[in-house]
Amino acid sequence: MKACCAALAAILLFIAMPAVSTPLSAADYPAPKQGDWIARDFKFHTGETMPELKLHYTTIGEPTGQPVLVLHGTGGSGASMLGPSFGGELFGAGQPLDASKYYIILPDGIGHGKSSKPSDGLKTSFPKYDYEDMVEAQYRLVTEGLGIKHLRLVIGNSMGGMHTWLWGEKYPKAMDALIPMASQPTEMASRNWMMRRIMLDTIRNDPDYNGGNYASQPRMMKYAITAYGIASIGGTLAYQSQAPTAAKADKIVDDRLATPITADANDFVYQWESSHDYNAGEKLEAIEASLLLINSADDERNPPETGITDAAIKRVKNGRLFLISASAETRGHGTTGNARFYSEQVRQLLESTPQRAM
Repeated sequence: MKACCAALAAILLFIAMPAVSTPLSAADYPAPKQGDWIARDFKFHTGETMPELKLHYTTIGEPTGQPVLVLHGTGGSGASMLGPSFGGELFGAGQPLDASKYYIILPDGIGHGKSSKPSDGLKTSFPKYDYEDMVEAQYRLVTEGLGIKHLRLVIGNSMGGMHTWLWGEKYPKAMDALIPMASQPTEMASRNWMMRRIMLDTIRNDPDYNGGNYASQPRMMKYAITAYGIASIGGTLAYQSQAPTAAKADKIVDDRLATPITADANDFVYQWESSHDYNAGEKLEAIEASLLLINSADDERNPPETGITDAAIKRVKNGRLFLISASAETRGHGTTGNARFYSEQVRQLLESTPQRAM
């Protein structure tokens, strides 16, 4: 099973995890089950419609358990949330999302994993999707495909964190609790979008890309992905510890450039561009569920020092922030990929949040 379908995650996700963690393995929770569901006549925000949109998903536990929706980051998949640093810290016996008690649902977002995506054949004729489309597809999968009308929890990391904000605003009565992580509810902007824009333009302007009709994956992808990753994930203190000399810094760059690129360029471009119009900052007062925002103090993409997050969380009537302190063990935007930093906070939120009527 591949941990992730996109090159950026393949290069960065496991590098970002602190080596000191000794979490449980996937064997400590029930075996994941795979499924597919077809959303018929799915209408995108552009007005385009797909007669059949395939949505792949993974589940852990039994449907009789309390349903929990887990949302992955850009370039990931439901399977990318099953590793020891996340699933191994949360889904095992006695852990906060014990799969003997909860029914854990991990969908592959539109354009990701085994769900419908440009590389299935449509290439750049695939409808341009955004986060609103992705969340609507998740909602249809949960309610129509799985027959679930109310969730105990929606939890998501990075892109999945931004999706979690949208879930709370679009479907305020659909869940008891929300845990968005490594995210802000405010407009995609500043360095976060600047770096995405540069990465996407680098790929598109590579002659190999050929307007999306390439014969082989564009050669500049690995440089764009590596530059973006170093600039926007990893943690300042961690990088100083890992690369205190030019030779060690060169070694990290060389190793990342040598990592095979497994992502399809069109899939990759669509995945990252889908964030362009994200803005959950206009409807924060609509959120009814108890909300715990988990960010890290050294998150390069969501820096707390701007004050934007603090101002936004005050508008959520049942919201609060847990900020993980920066250290040599944290990994900037990658910190929340390791649930050992906040598993107790997840437990406390669920214990203190009453179940609402379905």
